[in-house]
Amino acid sequence: MAVHCTTLEEVRNNIDLLDQQIVALIAERGHYVSQAARFKKSTDDVKAPQRVEQVIAKVRGLSQVAGANPEVTEQVYRAMITAFIRQELAEYSVLDKADKPRA
Repeated sequence: MAVHCTTLEEVRNNIDLLDQQIVALIAERGHYVSQAARFKKSTDDVKAPQRVEQVIAKVRGLSQVAGANPEVTEQVYRAMITAFIRQELAEYSVLDKADKPRA
């Protein structure tokens, strides 16, 4: 829960602490994304637009419960998901090439 800050320095220090936690969580999420590539059968499975929309709907709901701005949450998640899809496509490509026999 956010605390009431009395100086800009205090605000920035609290944001810095949150950034450390957010980056750690992004890294953890990224590890799961990397694992997901092993279970996908095609690049369409990686892109999974229906799953993206399910996640967006879920985080918008979570955002409202937490008192966050749902629009900001959606924009952040769409950017993050896009970046993770690029990462997963690259990993899927490597895995897909490794699975195909060489001529």
